[in-house]
This record gives sequence, C-alpha cells and structure tokens, in this order.
Amino acid sequence: MARTVRIGGAGGFLGDSSVAAPQLLRGGRLDYMILDYLAEATMSSLGQLKAARPDQGYARDFTDWVWKDNLAEFKAQHVRIVTNAGGLNPRACRARMEEIAAAAGMSFRIAVVEGDDLAARVPDFHAEGVREMFTGQPFPPADKVFSANAYFGGSPIAAALAAGADVVITGRVVDSALTLGPLMHEFGWTAQDFDLLSAGSLAGHVIECGAQATGGLFTDWEEVPDWAHIGYPVVECHADGTFVLTKPEGTGGLVTPAAVAEQILYEVGDPQGYALPDVVCDFTQVQVASIGEHRVRVSGARGYPPSGAYKVCVTWGDGARFIGAMPVVGRDAARKAARQAEAVLIRMGDMLRERNLPPLRDSRIEVLGAESSYGANARPEALTSREVIYRLGAEHDDPTALNLLMREFQSPTTSMSVGTTGWFGGAPSITPVSRVFSFLIPREEVPATISLTDHTTEIGVEAPLVTFDMIAVIRPPQPPIPMGQGATVRVPVIRLAWARSGDKGDAFNIGVIARKPDYLPWLRAALTPQAVQAYFAHEFDGAESPQVLVYDLPGMNALNLHLIQSLGGGQFSSLRLDPLAKGKAQQLLDMEIEAPAALLKPQ
Repeated sequence: MARTVRIGGAGGFLGDSSVAAPQLLRGGRLDYMILDYLAEATMSSLGQLKAARPDQGYARDFTDWVWKDNLAEFKAQHVRIVTNAGGLNPRACRARMEEIAAAAGMSFRIAVVEGDDLAARVPDFHAEGVREMFTGQPFPPADKVFSANAYFGGSPIAAALAAGADVVITGRVVDSALTLGPLMHEFGWTAQDFDLLSAGSLAGHVIECGAQATGGLFTDWEEVPDWAHIGYPVVECHADGTFVLTKPEGTGGLVTPAAVAEQILYEVGDPQGYALPDVVCDFTQVQVASIGEHRVRVSGARGYPPSGAYKVCVTWGDGARFIGAMPVVGRDAARKAARQAEAVLIRMGDMLRERNLPPLRDSRIEVLGAESSYGANARPEALTSREVIYRLGAEHDDPTALNLLMREFQSPTTSMSVGTTGWFGGAPSITPVSRVFSFLIPREEVPATISLTDHTTEIGVEAPLVTFDMIAVIRPPQPPIPMGQGATVRVPVIRLAWARSGDKGDAFNIGVIARKPDYLPWLRAALTPQAVQAYFAHEFDGAESPQVLVYDLPGMNALNLHLIQSLGGGQFSSLRLDPLAKGKAQQLLDMEIEAPAALLKPQ
C-alpha cells in the first residue's frame, strides 16, 4: 500500500491552546507534529526580549508547556516534532528542551536549523542603502532594529530529518515549511518537483493555524459543534501531493469543504503568485471534496519555479504608542464617549505645547459598541447603545511624552462624562511602535546550517536554473456576466458566500467562496474593485496608493479580494482595533448585492 504520512497541526501562534498537543497524541496517530509560533509581531517581541535577556528569545510556551507536559508520549509514540519555536535563539531552546528531558530520564536527537538570523548584517544592509520591497522606503536606523531574519523553506528541515533528528527546531521559516520539510524527506521530492512542492506547501498552509482548518473562525459558526473540545487538524499526505484533512475522532469542530476552502484562502494575496522559498504556488485550480464525515480531500495545486531569493523581514522600533480603553454607560453613551476621548486628546495637545514638545504623531478614537470599525457602513441604531467602550490610541516619537497621556487618561472618571465607570483591569501601557521592513536577498548568500549532536553541517542552496516569471502565468477566465434570470433582490453577501480575511502587512485579503456554483457570477459581478474599495473606504485613510485587486479561483468557485494599503501600517504599527483584519470578512458579508430572487429560493 502506498505510504501515507500523517501530520498534526498543534499550534498556530504563540499563545495557542495547551489542549492541542495532548489531543493529537491521544487520537491523531501521527508521524509528525508541527507547531508554528512565529509572526512578524512575534519576532519583534522576541527580539526585544532577547535584547533584555540574551538567554531568551524563543517560545517558552513550547519548551515549558507542550514539550514538558507531553514528553513521555512523544517518546512512546515516536512522533517527530518540527517547530519554529527556536525564534531568535534556537540553541537556547534546544538547551532548555534537553534540560527538561534529562530531568525525566530521557534523551532525544534534537536538530537546530540556523542561518536565518541576519542581525549581524544589519549595519551592512543600512550602508548598502537597501530599500523596502513594497514601499521603496530606506533601511531603518541600525540601532532601532529588533530582528532581521530570512525566511527559509523546507529543504533544511528535510536535511535535518534525513540526518536522524527526532525533533527539528528552527528559527524563521515560512510557516508551511514545517509541513513541507517532512514531506520532502518522506517522499523524496526534489527541488524541481514544483507541483508537489506546491501541494506540500498547501498542506502546511492549511494546518499551520491549528483549529482554523477544523471549524475555527468558520462563517457558519453555529454549525460548528463543541468549541470547547474543538479538534485540531491532521493531514494524511500522499506522494502525489494530494492530502486529506481530518481531525481526531470524538472531538468537536467541523471539517467540510467550505471550512477548508476558507483556510486555503486565508492570508493569500495573488493565488497564482504565492511565493515561497522552494516554489511559487498556484492555487486557482485547487479542489476540495468531502470523502466522508470530517474528511476533505484537497487536490489540484500547481507550482512554478521559485524566485531564487529569500524574503528578509526586519522589525524595528519607530517611536511609542499608547492605547487605553474606558467604558461609558447610560443614555447617549456613544456620543458621550466620543466627546470625552476628544477632550482628552485636546488636553494632551495643550500639555505638549506648554512643555515645548512636538505634537502627537498620530491618534485614533474608536467607540466599541457603536460600530466605529464599520465606517460609513455602521448601522444608525448602533449609536443608541447604552454601554460602550472608547478606545483611544496615540503615537509619539518620544515615549516619555506619552507618560502625560497615561496619567490624564484616567482623569475623566471624575471630571467629564457621567457614566464613566473607570477601567479596573489594569492600567494602559506604553509600547514601541514596531514596523516591518521587507526586502529580497539571493538565497545562495544565506546558507542554512544544521546542528545535530556534535556536528554542524552547512546546507547551501544554489541559484535555481530557472526562476519564476509572471509571463508564464495564465489567468483563469472570469465567470460569465450574469444575465436574464428574472427579477433581482438585494441580499447580503452572506446569503451567497462564505468568507475569511487576514492581514498581509499593510494590506488584507478576503477569500470569498460561493455557496453554490450558480452564485459565483453574481458575486464576481458585484464585488468589483471599485465597489469593494468604496465599501471599505474608511480602511484606506492615509493611503498614498490604495488599490483593490480581485483574483479568480474557479477550482473552489471562489474569489480573492486583496486590499492594498488598508490597515494603517498593520500589526504593531497600527492604532486600529483590527490591525490583523480578522473581522473584515464579517463586514464584507453584510454588504448588499443584487441576485435573482428565483436563484435564492430553496431547491
């Protein structure tokens, strides 16, 4: 029988649930377990932590939680682990793991993949005048940099497994590489097997966010049973690149084609140009099909040669920010909250001028409960809410200037709006504004190294013979323009589609999947770049070159909307309530579009 490799996804971010690993060990029948901890914001935080404590900079959630609590089962079941928990200090992560294992009377062959950390080269990048790949901005001041890492692919992981590692600890790799590496090792996929590398990367993309693939964040959330015991994902992978997504028996959650399709489109820009270190993926012809209860087969991924470069992510500090939250209750709560927040900012401006300090660099007021994040799409009745929380954010070049705001933020509890309750969950804090700077570097300039037992091996990567060329991409045809189906009615998008959104730097995407193939032309006709940009006009505040791109994915009867310069900087550099765009699909699903009344009738 052809070999099947079972890989479980037990962690999607630093702080994910501790129930995932033991659940998968009980019911997953795994060959491998992957745990993904790193995002750009996480790298920034780990960089600041390592600067303060050189022995830190890795994911203690993994070593002192997942590893320590499940050590005996990892050993008994021979489950191999691949994780980027090493962060900015993979060797310290391994040392902690070995300390914990030794205390339990056990030992493991733990490999460390290094070479991605380019912090030592930051002064050189600055001197060379490296520019940001998306905005053209100059390289940040070297003394402001928190982290600088190249994104490795699956090849170093595959090499570490081939060397006999029980556990592979990496620094920065693309999230999907945690799954692709084991598949390259198990099936002998080569650097030229582009379709297979794309398929393996897709398997990794589906499970890298844990339970998001098994009903978490699903549009039809009421159909998802037992959130408390939601099942974590398992992919059953085959040598031809196809895989089946499932979850442990007896767990909550939901594995359906729609839920899987949502996750496939999560945080994807151009679905025919999804660039990874090993391959450029094309997901437009991917198909998802139910083959049993909680079993979905995924096929049809295609691949192009890689670009020949690694993306480098630099995180750096650009001033400081304050974010505070204050409840207000009673009649006209929203108007009272907005006026109070504005008064605090006016007072702050006066105090800065009196001290000959520069004004706030940026500020933002959002009244939670009054649908501030919906912009012009907010419902008028939301303004009548009798309990709200106002969220006040501000930025300044000097963190000491924000100490004034820290003090004054509390003062309205006795001097401004009636119904101000005070906030007793802890005082607001002042944190660095962390920005992301990205650029490309030839991958042959950044060799990976593998350390296992007493041996360190360099894994060089040669420049590819052929590199990705957008000219080779043939775009799929758009759905036909809908015509002649009788009278139309206006309905919210949710009647016709499922959707999921995620951030892409200072941009976000919304994957839209038609509930029925007949709905797709109507969705495509309505969700034009102009209509989507108008609906989300408030998200483009301050954007120099706002843009909306629409991509077709006929294999899944889907569209992907990509909104450029739409998050106010994104992640830790944004003052917005939703800088990771988790709620943007929910907002789009309320948008009303035209559809034939006859088409919407139950069949």
